[in-house]
Amino acid sequence: MGDGLWDYNFALLNNNRNRMRKMMLFLGGVACVAAAWAQDYQKTAYGVKATVNAVDVEVQFFTPSVVRILKSPHGESFEKKSLSVVASPGEVGFKISVKKGDIVLGTKELQVSLDTSTGVLSYETADGTPLLREKSVEKQFTAFNDAGDATYSVYQAFQLDSDEALYGLGQLQNGKMSQRGQVKNLVQGNVEDVSPFIQSTKGYGLFWDNYSPTVFTDNEKETSFRSEVGDCMDYYFMYGADADGVVAQIRYLTGEVPMFPLWTYGYWQSKERYKSQEETVGVVRKYRELGVPLDGIIQDWQYWGHNYLWNAMDFQNPLFNNPKKMIDDVHAMNAHMAISIWSSFGPATKPYRELADKGLLYDFRTWPASGTEGWPPDMEYPSGVRVYDAYSPEARDIYWKYLNEGIFKLGMDAWWMDSTEPDHLDFKPEDMDTKTYMGSFRKVRNAYPLMSVGGVYDHQRAVSSDKRVFILTRSGFLGQQRYGANVWSGDVGSSWETLRNQVPAGLNFSLCGMPHWNNDIGGFFAGQYNKSWNDGTAPKNPLYQELYVRWLQFGTFTPMMRSHGADTPREIYQFGQKGEPVYDAIEKMIRLRYSLLPYIYSTSWDVSHRQSTFMRALVMDFPKDKKVWDMNDEYMFGKAFLVAPVLHAQYTQEKVVKVNEESGWNRDNAGKAEGKVQADFQQPKSTEVYLPCGTVWYDFWTNEKIE
Repeated sequence: MGDGLWDYNFALLNNNRNRMRKMMLFLGGVACVAAAWAQDYQKTAYGVKATVNAVDVEVQFFTPSVVRILKSPHGESFEKKSLSVVASPGEVGFKISVKKGDIVLGTKELQVSLDTSTGVLSYETADGTPLLREKSVEKQFTAFNDAGDATYSVYQAFQLDSDEALYGLGQLQNGKMSQRGQVKNLVQGNVEDVSPFIQSTKGYGLFWDNYSPTVFTDNEKETSFRSEVGDCMDYYFMYGADADGVVAQIRYLTGEVPMFPLWTYGYWQSKERYKSQEETVGVVRKYRELGVPLDGIIQDWQYWGHNYLWNAMDFQNPLFNNPKKMIDDVHAMNAHMAISIWSSFGPATKPYRELADKGLLYDFRTWPASGTEGWPPDMEYPSGVRVYDAYSPEARDIYWKYLNEGIFKLGMDAWWMDSTEPDHLDFKPEDMDTKTYMGSFRKVRNAYPLMSVGGVYDHQRAVSSDKRVFILTRSGFLGQQRYGANVWSGDVGSSWETLRNQVPAGLNFSLCGMPHWNNDIGGFFAGQYNKSWNDGTAPKNPLYQELYVRWLQFGTFTPMMRSHGADTPREIYQFGQKGEPVYDAIEKMIRLRYSLLPYIYSTSWDVSHRQSTFMRALVMDFPKDKKVWDMNDEYMFGKAFLVAPVLHAQYTQEKVVKVNEESGWNRDNAGKAEGKVQADFQQPKSTEVYLPCGTVWYDFWTNEKIE
């Protein structure tokens, strides 16, 4: 039969009385019986094509355990090139058979069955264990006018077991570990980075390869994806047997992780913002004087000057009059530097003028709204800042040209790519009609961070191999792990609830195959802990001191340890001095981070070369212990350390109420002031930790052996 594959030609026999459709096909004397609703069925080099109920279905094997499904209305074939997937279909040894009316494709790892009467696809392991089944639905394709282009909205539902847990969807702020039982509109935002990918405790993953706004639904009736725009339906099913296997499969599809430099795993200091190069260099110098380890310093916005010069990629601010010296001074103290760059440009900048001349800027409103500083924005003076078309190769070339000439050639080590979702203010539905190089903004909306970050990575790699690319960025989409990107969770608020939400946010992001993640230690918006909103007094407030230290302890066990935020400074010396409990607690964790660097860098190698993961949900290593399936407050850091961060206030209270600012920081007791907050941080406290079954544990601090 050639490569062990059987070809079938179906003929339709119609019996009007009992409406039975059957077909007899004799191959070598063997009779095969199958329902014959599938027409135009043919074998391809990578799978099969069939038409069922006016829908063209194509099954493409990439590996014995990874398969792509393409569906489109009959006769409306569409050649789609994925933005996320970099792998290609492979010539996999598979067999085709017909069983009870299903066309069954089998490999050594997987069985894919196509029901020839309904078009429903189902997936089983090679030994027949059920994994996932599509749900028969109407209107998989609904006609849609996309800014004048006739296309479709696409929808597919699946049937899941009631007791399986689901993970993924990117980085959400819902506090959930398992993502079952919710309806979620997947659109990129400041604090939520979405990817339409899920993986199950049954050992499979599913990537819905669509970049438009997509509604994920999971309830008793179905688990489904519904996207606003899709010329075709396109998804990948992969079987990895366990969570690590699924992560390996999605990275095979969308790109492996380059290994980061060792210094990126040290301690990073930042704030919104250092206002002169002397201040920036002075922070590094102060850490060196204190003898506290520091590897990275980050320069935030407005080194370019005023808002009309937004993201000029040039140092027009007179307080940054010698940027080469600033970078050299940082390097002379054996530290590294990253600098803020954005996806938008002010109207007075050179990049804006060149991009505007070529029609490569969008018209919807973005940050900053006003050309003047201060809050709220003064809309009598609109900024005129516009987002650039990152989907355009020409626009990405222009972006890099100015970044290279204005900053990279000065010796900059890393990029802080802010607003890569990008910021979209005062949203109007018609904004989504904005034309991009790849169609409407609606069509490719969620892939913007992938394209913008990828543009910088590819261009830097093309001009220099002296430095490995390192990009800290605010948004991510599946595939971005191949671009040297570490995604942070955006401008989250400073609260205990937000801290608790960061743990499952980072774990679910990692379960999508993107291993480098971090968050603003201490939360971004800390103004409520100041005496007045922006006076910088929060580091002296016991309520913030406790929150900050607990957040720092959690940040010690994330892929990037980075302190950053607005409204108040975060440097260690702002919290007191050596010998004081808060200062000492901060220094202890920074030094612990450095003592772990050999372990962390070995884990980094494991991530790049063996598809491992830094932040490991407990289900990854203890899948048989169902108590951990939905556990959102503990995780493994690498494969050796169980991390159980303290996520509730123990010395102060969590609620912050300013009863009387003149008397200092006050606790709330039914709305009445109790005076200034006092906290004895040296008083012993305890919390419960769950130790998953199936191994022996050792207390890191005491070496006590625990069964």
